[in-house]
Amino acid sequence: MLYWERARDWFERALFAPRRSSSPRERARRLAQYPYALLRDLLGGQLNIHAMGLVYATLLALVPLVAFSFAVLKGFGAHRELEPLIYEFFRPMGDAASELTQKVMDFADHVRGGIVGSVGLAFLIWTLIGTLKKVEDSVNFVWHVEQPRSFVRRIAEYVALLVVAPILIGTLLGTAHITSASSSVRALSQLPLLGQLGELLLALAPLALVSAIFTLVYALIPNTRVRLVPALVGGITAGILWAAIGRVFTAFVLLSTRLAIVYAGFAIFIAALIWIYFGWLILLVGAQLSFYVQNPSYLRIGLREPRLSNSETEQLALSIMYLVARSHLRGGMRWSINALAAELALPGVAVTRSADALEAAGLLVSTGEETLLPGRDAGYIPLQEILAVARASGSVHGDGRHAAPPAVSQLYGEFEGAWRERLGARSLEAWVIGTS
Repeated sequence: MLYWERARDWFERALFAPRRSSSPRERARRLAQYPYALLRDLLGGQLNIHAMGLVYATLLALVPLVAFSFAVLKGFGAHRELEPLIYEFFRPMGDAASELTQKVMDFADHVRGGIVGSVGLAFLIWTLIGTLKKVEDSVNFVWHVEQPRSFVRRIAEYVALLVVAPILIGTLLGTAHITSASSSVRALSQLPLLGQLGELLLALAPLALVSAIFTLVYALIPNTRVRLVPALVGGITAGILWAAIGRVFTAFVLLSTRLAIVYAGFAIFIAALIWIYFGWLILLVGAQLSFYVQNPSYLRIGLREPRLSNSETEQLALSIMYLVARSHLRGGMRWSINALAAELALPGVAVTRSADALEAAGLLVSTGEETLLPGRDAGYIPLQEILAVARASGSVHGDGRHAAPPAVSQLYGEFEGAWRERLGARSLEAWVIGTS
């Protein structure tokens, strides 16, 4: 095992070495970092755990999601437009796709018919919100975002998504159906070249739709700012993986007879669970790729928890307080956790933990808009207190006592006295004004 770890470390040092030139070999090396990082994260198992958790959430939320979408689209007379989309989701199941689609549609019809009652319907809607939160948490995990949306913002955005998304999808599908059925389009499709082009576009339409959905998820779900290009790269890659793995899975289902022999009538549901798992895994892999495209400095660290040294922890606490106080004193833009992480080029998880420790000590306060302000007048915040909070953050020792030898305690006391004497009574406000 030791030899394997040494070989892996040697390979990663060579693969993730700083850029030396712009030669084709160097570009190929940098491009190879992305598939290696994705494969390493998959083998790490954390993406698999999140995907398996999302499978359970999908089983609870699929029917109420379709039912809620039908209820929204029924007012526009387009509530049956979602059936092709449900079929497209189950299409890798082969011949069983039609049966599964019909079962979901029947269940959704029963829910829309009021059979479950008002209490049951409220529970189903709560299930939808809980599932969306689980998706957000999984994508935030991939994006190293530890600060979730506030409860009020989460409910408002989730409800808006549940209302707007069915209308948008129904509109797109309805427009495509009307366009394909028009006489002018049928006449143009009779032309040889245009007919072949139309068949190609029709074959690529599901891939384009799935890629667009993935792109929107990557752009909107993480509680951080995601640029369009990384979201698009992740969305297109996830769409291609969806189509490719879907074909392989379809062939597996059609050729596998042992599955039906072992599970009998449950074989179709077992296969559906496996496909749902692959679907979520593809979504998380695409999210991981979009994160790496936007943050290539994370390619080597991957999903491992970032750990700062003692010196870096102290610098981070001082940086957070300095930027927040400067903005407050000068009337500039208020800082959020995500903005601080981007400004300081540090993981959002590390910034969140440091900000939480400062907030618990009363040095920071978080507003309803998820921005940060000094916890009290900056003139009454000693720099000594900021450093003391940073040095004590992360301790899980309990009562804080440590049975150090007397010589160590004496030397440590000299260190403590030296930096406290150097800072004196200097305040955060005086420091910010002095560096202006």
